[in-house]
Amino acid sequence: MDSGGTGFRYFLEDDVKLKPLAYTILVLVIVACVFCGCKAKESGGLTIKSGILSIGMEIGYPPMEYFDEDATTPIGFDVDMGKAIAEKLGLKAEFVNVAWDGIFASVDTKRYDTIMSSVTITEARQRAHNFSKPYFVNTLAMVMLNNTTLTARSPEECTGLNVAFQADTTADFYMQDLEEDIGLKFFPRRYEKVMSCFDELRLGRVDVIITDLPVALAYVSAPNSPFKIVWENPEPEIFGICMRKGNDALTAAIDKALEDLFNDGTMSKISVKHLLGDDPVTKARKLW
Repeated sequence: MDSGGTGFRYFLEDDVKLKPLAYTILVLVIVACVFCGCKAKESGGLTIKSGILSIGMEIGYPPMEYFDEDATTPIGFDVDMGKAIAEKLGLKAEFVNVAWDGIFASVDTKRYDTIMSSVTITEARQRAHNFSKPYFVNTLAMVMLNNTTLTARSPEECTGLNVAFQADTTADFYMQDLEEDIGLKFFPRRYEKVMSCFDELRLGRVDVIITDLPVALAYVSAPNSPFKIVWENPEPEIFGICMRKGNDALTAAIDKALEDLFNDGTMSKISVKHLLGDDPVTKARKLW
């Protein structure tokens, strides 16, 4: 803007032969062009805020996204992936903690650029939003107490039991489908945070948890864990990065960044750092 302003001043001083009306019109045109150019520069680019990739996530889903011991710094698989993607794009990652029940509406209203929060790609979500290529293969798991006397070993056997899951997640949808398809009679216990499910199971207030396998593994593998996994769904789920519908430029850029992170080994390193069991990112890469 400084160099543009200087050139404009010299132009006015030199051009003394312009007629008053033409002179005035020319000045207005130049000012309008400069103004529009500035606005385009400020609002253009792939992201809402210049130099920032803003990422919405529900930070309470270990090991994927949760707070460290100071309760202020987000950590986890999706956090490290978000930082790596932002770096590939020449941007800085900025994380926005948001409740799960509002996470999709907030990306639609441009509160942030993307959702990186263990989002399963479903047909309904694809109709409403853009998604990256898959980055993670997940499945559901059923968790009970180690010392349980209950005999249920699958969701289909949970008749009469208090079944806990995070509301509006694929675990919730899975249990709703069993209720509708086979008439399963159970007591749904919906919680805003998956961590509350495990607190309630530990206290004996619920009988069973249905959740994503990485979350179940994180709790089961903790020292002196009172939990065990009794069932894993043989049907896989696929996680993707979610964006506002029609945001094709950012979708393409993130797909390219993901491809680079798969190829240079970064995704595998993040997986090894945060997860247990099979390598879910290698499985996801094979789906491309």
